[in-house]
Amino acid sequence: MADDAFRERLAAQPPELEAARTAKDDIALWKFTTGSTGQPKGAVHPVHSPVLSHEWYARGVLGIREDDVVLPVPKLFFGYARDLTALYPFGVGAAGIVFPERTTPERIFELIAEHRPTILVNVPTMMAQMIDSVRHGRCQTPDMSCLRLCTSAGEALPRELHERWLDTFGVEVLDGIGSSELYHIYISNRPGRARPGSTGELVPGYEAELGENGELLVTGDTAALLYWGDEEKTERTFSGDTVRTGDLFERDDEGFFWYRGRADDLIKVGGMWVAPAEIEHCLVGHPDVVECAVVGAQRNGLTVPRAYVVARAPLEEQAVQDFVRERLSPHKYPREVRFVDDLPKTPSGKIDRKALT
Repeated sequence: MADDAFRERLAAQPPELEAARTAKDDIALWKFTTGSTGQPKGAVHPVHSPVLSHEWYARGVLGIREDDVVLPVPKLFFGYARDLTALYPFGVGAAGIVFPERTTPERIFELIAEHRPTILVNVPTMMAQMIDSVRHGRCQTPDMSCLRLCTSAGEALPRELHERWLDTFGVEVLDGIGSSELYHIYISNRPGRARPGSTGELVPGYEAELGENGELLVTGDTAALLYWGDEEKTERTFSGDTVRTGDLFERDDEGFFWYRGRADDLIKVGGMWVAPAEIEHCLVGHPDVVECAVVGAQRNGLTVPRAYVVARAPLEEQAVQDFVRERLSPHKYPREVRFVDDLPKTPSGKIDRKALT
């Protein structure tokens, strides 16, 4: 619909609307997955899912308040950004910033200077680009003193990247993980106790257990009812209020969760399972690696780890392999290293590993 037609239709509406009467278990919305592990799926949520997520995460963890101004790096078709920029601020009378331009470090720095947000909704890929743009002189170091915290989700935040962010900008990062199946974030770091490399602790309201190979099963009242039109995947994923996430974790004695990759990403190398995410987290610790992705590749009939690396300075394949060998078990080093100018991204800003295989 053209802008003029939309404005005309909007002007014809009554100035006040009567709210529909709903019960907490009435179906309210279909929240679609990002499609990073296959075709996007519509997770069907009742009225109470966004309400509880607002209470448990936005208020219970972030402490969102009326004077907050939220700036999102991802666009609002990504549920992670949409709820944090629109829904949660609406719940407390805060504000969110929406902009049409392509997201770049330069544009984010401009918006921070113009609007002085208090919460930056970020993803690891853009965090790396923001750091790189400042450290290599493409942008001046911005004044980010207005930010009280930065969130990170969408993909795991490596310890080395987290620490470089703190060294460069000094803004606390609360890494977390969520999903459309459970509406939003269910594990997150807390203000004042974030641990670099950890995904954090359970958000109040959720329970979790680790199944086979450390696969995370999460239980909470924000679980979707089903995948719309997909009974088979519904049965594999949902069991009442429990969701089989497909993510692999370890949990320490203090209740912090440590990401170990996706169950469907594991590759068997020399008879042993390897999580590509572990190799990626190691590689981003190299001072000349901007970003990377590791996938399983076929070589002489065998599956081997192949690393795609974006480097800021010339690197040799052997140097990259030796860097991993010195830090991980010998069988985990990438047998192939391909240097690329950039990595393919999904619309939500995640690295599109399917495009690399």
